[in-house]
Amino acid sequence: MTMPKEDTNTMRALQGLENSSSSMRLQAALAVGTTPDPRFIDKLIERCTIEPDFYVREILTWALTRHSSSMTVPKLVDELGSERAQARSQALHTLSKIGDRQAWPAITRALLTDADDEVARSAWRAAVVLVPEGKKPELAGVLATQLGRGERETQLSLSRALIALGKVIMPTLRAAMTDLDPRVRQHAIATERLSRNPDAGFEFAIEEAKRVVALGTTSQEG
Repeated sequence: MTMPKEDTNTMRALQGLENSSSSMRLQAALAVGTTPDPRFIDKLIERCTIEPDFYVREILTWALTRHSSSMTVPKLVDELGSERAQARSQALHTLSKIGDRQAWPAITRALLTDADDEVARSAWRAAVVLVPEGKKPELAGVLATQLGRGERETQLSLSRALIALGKVIMPTLRAAMTDLDPRVRQHAIATERLSRNPDAGFEFAIEEAKRVVALGTTSQEG
């Protein structure tokens, strides 16, 4: 008995996601996203946890967004408890792209302060997309505990997340500007400067913040 063409195509796509060639895996992910099928969801999520190629991961995420959120979101939320950092990070990234606010309760403080920078950054981005309006000040407070963390790329991600929350961050930022840790003060000042003048860029804001910290003032003047 021959297998129906649809089932043959499904099997071919699923097998393609495991091909040793990244271009073949990318093509398979594109095919899956172009013709969504609930049978693909588990495999897409499983592949996200181990896929080494950034561009393939992006297409895997896109393919998941093409499926019903009622089916993908619960499975992605389950991935947030994985011991594998890439599984947590990619699930958060995908949830941010889906944008279903039912996932908000799963964005925990533990994820927002995850020891892995990529997981934390993904959590920050997901949080600002999913947070209910009334929870923004609370989220700003948690994000502010990460000021001064990591290298420039991580710091820029946090600054962007804070700025995306809007004016609710200002009391928290002003408090951080007087923190005992100079890295925290510097990052808070840079974030405030960037929020006022986004065209200046993060590097300029950081250098200006360094100067302010060195002068021992948190004045918002020049």
